[in-house]
Amino acid sequence: MTYRAQRDQAPDTGVTYVFAVCRGTRATHTADVTGLVGMPGGAAVRLLPSGPLTAVVQTVPAADFTDEVWQARLSDPREIERYARAHHEVVSAAAAHGPAVPLPLATLYHDDDRARRALDDEAHRFHRVLKRIAHHAEWGVKVYEPATASEEPAAASEETEPVTSGGGGREAPAAGAGLAYLNRRRGVQERRERRREQALSVAESVDAGLRELAAASRRLRTHGAVPGGDGPVHVLNATYLVAEHRSEELGSLVRGLGERTGARIELTGPWVPYSFVGEV
Repeated sequence: MTYRAQRDQAPDTGVTYVFAVCRGTRATHTADVTGLVGMPGGAAVRLLPSGPLTAVVQTVPAADFTDEVWQARLSDPREIERYARAHHEVVSAAAAHGPAVPLPLATLYHDDDRARRALDDEAHRFHRVLKRIAHHAEWGVKVYEPATASEEPAAASEETEPVTSGGGGREAPAAGAGLAYLNRRRGVQERRERRREQALSVAESVDAGLRELAAASRRLRTHGAVPGGDGPVHVLNATYLVAEHRSEELGSLVRGLGERTGARIELTGPWVPYSFVGEV
């Protein structure tokens, strides 16, 4: 969250919420944003020209974006998702008319003059980012660790199967049963580690192949298995900035990598390049 409105601002006044920054082209100036809803409780979404740049903005109630209100909102997943979706809808609409630099959720200024001043102060950076993302889109790629259904159940059944000696009465462990159990456990662990290493090697291979095609890439945090769950486990979670004219090539490459490595690869996009606007 970026909060730049004045803390002592009267709660019944409005502040300027900035969604994205675009070049001030004819396509941008003629873009119709009046049908966009924007932030809950806000006025109409509008364009705010400033020199060669144009911001997509909305006047919102200052009282809805105090630190206290926003912190409470962050603790409510449904509420923060509602605001994130509203923000993304406006950013996506702006990006449909040309390159647009998405600003972080809840980027606020005291008024339009302050917002214009910020655009002027960071004009060089915005122009560099706009040049970088022009005619490019962000794509997400996830590679999953292979399923282990053919191996783990057998091992598990071995671990839970009763070990007996003799007949009648209470069953007692057979001689050497403890050592056999430990060996089975060790074997299962070793097989898991080998699969994990192989999956990570595949992930590196996929990432290397995609980076040759992409203009830029970012590795994101992978998500482990949910405790007690049986969901898939990431071994690669990354985003790639890819030229629009190479999107079909990207799809073919992902399919080829999946066939060559046997990995389950999930491709999502195209997205507004959120991940590639903060590094310039």
